[in-house]
Amino acid sequence: MGSGREREDLLRIYYFMRLTRAMEDRTRTLFLQGRVVGGVYTAQGHEATTVGAAMMLGEGDFIVPQHRDLGMHLVGGTSPRAVMCQWLARGNSPTLGRDGQLHIGDIHHGIVPSISMLGESLPVACGIGLTMKMRKRSTLVLASCGDGAAAHAYGMPGETVDGNDVIGVMKAVRQAVEHVRSGKGPALVECKTFRVRGHSEADKAEYVPKELLEEWLKKDPIKRFEQYLTEEGILTGARRTEIEEKVKATVDDAVRFAEQSPAPHPETVTDYVFAPDGPIAIIGEPGAEDPRYVNALDTRTGKPFTTISGAQAIALNTVPEEVGRR
Repeated sequence: MGSGREREDLLRIYYFMRLTRAMEDRTRTLFLQGRVVGGVYTAQGHEATTVGAAMMLGEGDFIVPQHRDLGMHLVGGTSPRAVMCQWLARGNSPTLGRDGQLHIGDIHHGIVPSISMLGESLPVACGIGLTMKMRKRSTLVLASCGDGAAAHAYGMPGETVDGNDVIGVMKAVRQAVEHVRSGKGPALVECKTFRVRGHSEADKAEYVPKELLEEWLKKDPIKRFEQYLTEEGILTGARRTEIEEKVKATVDDAVRFAEQSPAPHPETVTDYVFAPDGPIAIIGEPGAEDPRYVNALDTRTGKPFTTISGAQAIALNTVPEEVGRR
C-alpha cells in the first residue's frame, strides 16, 4: 500500500500511539507505588484522536492541548524525559517542580501549556491565531476540548468522525487544515471516543456499566490500527518487535532520567512568579532563541532536555536531538 514514505509515516503514527499508551501505563504504576506527586489523569482510548490530529500539523503551527493530550505533546516534540520529570515533580521539569500534572508546554515546539479550566484554552487559541494573522503568517492553531466545553451555534463547518480510527481522524483533520489554511475560517472536528479508565487513577470508574466498557475496549484504537497495518503488510512481526523494544527503551530512559533528577530546591520557590521584563519572544523573531524561553534546563548539564525527533523515532535511531523548533 502506497509508497515507502507513506508506509513509514503510518509506522511513525503507530509508534507514537504505542509510546503514548506506554508512558501512561508506566506513570500509572509509579502512582500506585507512591512515586508520583499528585494525581494521574490518563487518556487510554484517546490515542487515535490525539496522535492522529497532531500528525496533520506543519512547521510553525501551534497546539493548545488539554490535560489528557499526551499524544499531542509527544508528536509535537516534547521529550519523554521532560514529561516524566513533570509527573515526578522534579526540579528540572518543565514547571521546575511546581506542578505534577501535564500542565506543560514548549513554545519552541509550538505547544501552549494547558489550562485547568478546560474551556478557557479556546480563547487562548483564538488569540494566537489572531496574532499570527496580524503578522501575516499562515500559522494554524489546533485546540482540543471536551464535549462539555463548546456548544453548536458558532457558525463554522464541522465533521463528526470515529475517534478510535486514526486514519479517519487524520482524514477529517487534514480537510479541516486545508479549509483553515485557505482562509475560509475556523473548522471543528468532533471525534467520538471513550476514556476506558476513570477520571483519575484514584477513580476506579465502577459507575461505568460493564457492558459499555467492554464495548469500547473492543474498539481499542491501537489494536485496530495494528490490525490494519498487519493486514496491509506494513507492520511485520520483526518491525513490531523493533518498535515495542524502542518504546520500552524510551520509557525506561525517561523514568531513569527523572528519578535521577533533583527535587526542586526550596530557595527557588519565588522564582518565575512574574514574567521577565520585555516582550515575550515569538518563534522566528528576534529573541526567540533567548535561553530564558527554553523550557526546563537539565541542571546537571546546563543544557536543554534532549528529545528524539519523529523521523529518528520511527527509524529507531537513538541519536538525540537538542530541543528546538519542529
